[in-house]
Amino acid sequence: MATVDTSIPPKTTGAAAKLAAAHEAEHPLKLYGGWFCPFVQRSWIVLHEKKIPHQYVEINPYKKAADFLALNPRGLVPTLAVPVGDQGKTQKPLYESSVICEYLDEAYSDESKYGPDLLPKDPYERARCRLWIDHISNKIIAGFYRFIQHTPEKDYSIGEARTNFLTQIKTLAKEMDDSGPWFLGETFGLVDIMLAPWAMRLFLIDHYKPGGVGVPAEGQGGEDEKLWARWRKWFDAIVARQSVKETWSDDALYIQAYKRYAEDTTNSEVGQATRKGQKLP
Repeated sequence: MATVDTSIPPKTTGAAAKLAAAHEAEHPLKLYGGWFCPFVQRSWIVLHEKKIPHQYVEINPYKKAADFLALNPRGLVPTLAVPVGDQGKTQKPLYESSVICEYLDEAYSDESKYGPDLLPKDPYERARCRLWIDHISNKIIAGFYRFIQHTPEKDYSIGEARTNFLTQIKTLAKEMDDSGPWFLGETFGLVDIMLAPWAMRLFLIDHYKPGGVGVPAEGQGGEDEKLWARWRKWFDAIVARQSVKETWSDDALYIQAYKRYAEDTTNSEVGQATRKGQKLP
């Protein structure tokens, strides 16, 4: 049996600690998460954006408590405990961050209480957003882990990992509406949220990998400068978004937590899948 990662600091810090403290009181809707997990941050951003009342429960998914496993035997984070029944005393689990995010958007759709929907109302545009969410999950995020887990003995070079990653970002940038900073232009939505946690984590590649991420500086993008300018516009907006900043712990702890990825020693499910060339769980 693989040795799991158990040394991760146990609690949120920084801005995320303040948000967690504001949502520590008992509530029938509970988000179980680990502060270091980008998939958790996706779900937390949606809860924050839509101002959905909830309880945030910090756990270490590598040291799974019995009550958590009783709720979700797979032991994955994020897990959303959803109240069911008239009294809401019974809870059923949801997991997979994209599923949780769409559920929250649909279940809390009263715009007077929870603000605008995060997916377009038009069926075609909604379907198109889902296509690009799939691109983010299966191309950009997979490329991120392949990049950060690169070590010299890999059968691909760090240059190949970088080129693949940047190509997938450019592919997304081509589809961004130019009327505003977000994927849909002036409208912030679920496509933006799906990528936000990894945008925040790009500094880890700069920290750990020779040559860093490699996004061209302003004016240095050559024939692709227009695409890179569009990416930089989106990136600057997403890292400044309140819901993104307030679900973020201190940078130094991410550096500590992702060292095992940079050295390719992690035994997380994501890390193992990347190492084996498999689809991310």
